[in-house]
Amino acid sequence: MTNEQIILFTIMGSVLGLLVWGRIRYDLVAFSALALAVIVGVVDKNTAFAGFGHPAVIIIALVLIVSRALSQSGAVDLLTRNIISAQRGMKAHIAIMGLVGGALSAFMNNVAALALLMPVDMQAADKAKRSRAATLMPLSFATILGGMVTLIGTPTNIVIAQFRGNATYNGQPIGDSYSMFDFAPVGLACAAVGLIYISLVGWRFIPQDKARSESAAELENLDGYVMEVQVPEDSPAIGQKVRDLLPVADENEVYVLGLIRRGERLPGSARSVEIRKGDILVVEAGPDSLEQFSNALKLSYSASSRHKGALTGTLAMTEAVVTSNSRLVGRSARDVRLLNRQQTMLLGVAREGHPFRDRVRQLELRAGDVLLLMGDKEALPDVVQWLECLPLAERGLQVTQREKAGFSIAIFAIAIIAASLGLVYLPAALAACVAIYALLKVITLSQIYEAVEWPVIVLLASLIPIGAAIESSGGTILIANAIVDVTGGWPAWAVLLLLMAVTMTLSDVLNNVATVLVAAPVAIKIAEQLNVNPDAMLMGVAVSASCAFLTPIGHKNNTIIMGPGGYRFGDYWPMGLPLEIIILAVGLPMILIVWPL
Repeated sequence: MTNEQIILFTIMGSVLGLLVWGRIRYDLVAFSALALAVIVGVVDKNTAFAGFGHPAVIIIALVLIVSRALSQSGAVDLLTRNIISAQRGMKAHIAIMGLVGGALSAFMNNVAALALLMPVDMQAADKAKRSRAATLMPLSFATILGGMVTLIGTPTNIVIAQFRGNATYNGQPIGDSYSMFDFAPVGLACAAVGLIYISLVGWRFIPQDKARSESAAELENLDGYVMEVQVPEDSPAIGQKVRDLLPVADENEVYVLGLIRRGERLPGSARSVEIRKGDILVVEAGPDSLEQFSNALKLSYSASSRHKGALTGTLAMTEAVVTSNSRLVGRSARDVRLLNRQQTMLLGVAREGHPFRDRVRQLELRAGDVLLLMGDKEALPDVVQWLECLPLAERGLQVTQREKAGFSIAIFAIAIIAASLGLVYLPAALAACVAIYALLKVITLSQIYEAVEWPVIVLLASLIPIGAAIESSGGTILIANAIVDVTGGWPAWAVLLLLMAVTMTLSDVLNNVATVLVAAPVAIKIAEQLNVNPDAMLMGVAVSASCAFLTPIGHKNNTIIMGPGGYRFGDYWPMGLPLEIIILAVGLPMILIVWPL
């Protein structure tokens, strides 16, 4: 092993380790690794930033913008409003939602598909008086499966397609990039069988304490928000001890967690402390329960007298979940100056399975946290959009221009058909689609920039040069040789199965784009060593890298539903493990049929 290979493997190994650790933003990790690789000389300075102009990066950004425009136009609402009904039974509801979610995610980013359908699913659960947890995980898995069907359904397919267009096999170019529907035979089979499993059997594996039937009121209250309310000078709570408030708290289904005095939280639950003017009670409750409790004791939502005039208009509350690309991730409400900038107050935070003692407005927020926000009723939807969070209210679909729905769908369909027939280069077709949307104001210029998940773009653009350097240095040959040596004497299909299983495992703990960038070059080298069809190996990587069903961190969709569904880290694998086994059982023979070794 050369010094260059040792350095590159060390850098990439450190990147993967930091991504699994998850304490540092993945885009910062990747960009820092690229900078280090250039400084130490293992990545050529002339090509260091070529990844930002890579076709895969451009296509992913354009797909995200198109997805946002379709949601803005009301195209998805046009499709779903007559399909979704709270009157259907559990299996029928999961099957229909899964089918719609899978179909949408085949032609738009699967994260966007989940964001559009999640509020609809939650409203249906509330009306039918059933658990949101019983249907949110099936919906998330369905949108992940649907993304496997087409080129633009998931970033992993886009990366694999572009990799094939630039890769060589035994010194010769493999051929053009994969086209729009090259993934369909294998992806559609896996998605269809996966959806059948999810609808008939899979949802039953969701832990019973999550999937049990609950009343609509219980679902609305959630019993999970940690909030702060101030004790003003006219509150009857003054002079009482915290434990004296328990009868009122119990009556209103509120749990008093502690007391804050002069900015510091007192030890324990402070049950024996006498309450004074200006103290802040830390409570756990739902929105309605908090309102009743606050009215009974004349408590104030504002933690500071200087903020009393910041909230204007008709006040209302709304719930929103922090997505992985939200401006709140790793920051607090105070950091983004939410109250001063947007005249909106963060009342509470629900973080399933992760207790915290930080002040609510000073709490460093994570993807999957559910927020309770209070502000002007008319402005709240715009505030949630500014925060890049997913609203959980009826207005969450953000449908604003229904009269442009048909037109938007037609323009998108023309672009896809033209690209599929080879008439127009796919990035150019999508770019033209975006330009038309912008010119006709289906989407604004500011929304175009907001729609792009810049952390994903930076991650991909930073790792592409590092991956290319590992390949050009002979590093992928070393990995491929090691796998071939370990599987010596195995038939080629068994090696492919092992590659798929390893890739699937990596995808459960890493970003799936990072997984593909590691696994795709190895797949080509294994194909060269075994003298088999490289397309079979690449398709194996594409299928398995898309399937992250065991953890909430493997795919953004699983992270998004964690808070609203009340899931814990270990709640995913009971339903996800059989699904991954099914994908292997269906995907491998389909690959061997469509892309013979």
